[in-house]
Amino acid sequence: MKQVCVTPVMGKRLIGKALAVHPEIKTVLQSGTLVIIAGTTNGYVTEEILTVLGQADGFTRNGFRRGIAIAPGAKLIQAEFPGDVIITDGRWQKGRTIFDVVDSLKSGDMILKGANAVDPRGHAAVQIAHPQAGTMLPLISAVIGRRVQCIIPVGLEKRVLDDVALLSRRVNASDATGLRLLPLPGRVFTELDAIHLLTQASATLVAAGGVYGAEGASWLAIDGTEAQIEAADKLIRSISGEPACIV
Repeated sequence: MKQVCVTPVMGKRLIGKALAVHPEIKTVLQSGTLVIIAGTTNGYVTEEILTVLGQADGFTRNGFRRGIAIAPGAKLIQAEFPGDVIITDGRWQKGRTIFDVVDSLKSGDMILKGANAVDPRGHAAVQIAHPQAGTMLPLISAVIGRRVQCIIPVGLEKRVLDDVALLSRRVNASDATGLRLLPLPGRVFTELDAIHLLTQASATLVAAGGVYGAEGASWLAIDGTEAQIEAADKLIRSISGEPACIV
């Protein structure tokens, strides 16, 4: 067993690298439509997928966000929203959003949507500021209405202690204020899943946090064969210099 430290921004890159080679996503890229809804983690996912497709030119993570969480007092860099990323039969349809394609999505297609909370049972939820629920209404209509697949790339720093359904009930109450919270219909994909997919090693969250850049970091125990642990260690070292996420 070997322990490693994965910062939130390293986690975003790690998740992106893994989803770019995810078998189900590769299938959709060959035939079908993949919708990557704008978000900070999904920006890394998009970079990795478009790089694999040889279509990364023209994509930037700057502005690739809808809602965004920043620290109190921080100033958000202004950037033009480029749209979500829609890839149909392996070709990036530039400038389009989920609203442009939602009615044509069908079983076999896939949506990638980030989250703001993931609970101990592996259920995720997203914070809502938009009075019409933003991208969640088209997502639900596709995933629930037409069985479109949904994967939720989310970092371990988003973990919460209680069931997201209970948390949603609390913050969505009529006498509450602030952001709302909506559980997501889909499969969570974290750094733990990414490490297993890329190396076949097993990763377990054993501690968290720190200072000097380790704020919000996840401390993971990696188990497996000697070759698997070596591969996981090499993978983590390869992303250890990931710069701060500024979008």
